[in-house]
Amino acid sequence: MGTTAKEEMSRFWEKNTKSNRPLSPHITIYKWSLPMAMSITHRGTGVALSLGVSLFSLAALLLPEQFPHYLAMVKSLSLGPALIYSAKFALAFPLSYHTWNGVRHLV
Repeated sequence: MGTTAKEEMSRFWEKNTKSNRPLSPHITIYKWSLPMAMSITHRGTGVALSLGVSLFSLAALLLPEQFPHYLAMVKSLSLGPALIYSAKFALAFPLSYHTWNGVRHLV
């Protein structure tokens, strides 16, 4: 008969404990670098962009009115310029960062 996964793991850890093997390095021992931070940000912006496009397309399919109606609703809220520019930056930053970081990677 074969062994179970629990028995295999138990045997593995007993063997490692007896032989005093070191554990694999954990992420906390690595020194943060600019390429590492840029890679993580690139992945984050990619996820944010894919979620944003998915939600926008789902809303376009399911909401009853056309886009100009919802644009007029936002304009009628009379939001301040600081909030409008912050929202524009929040939409533009992931797209521009992801694009230019992808170009940098290709070059």
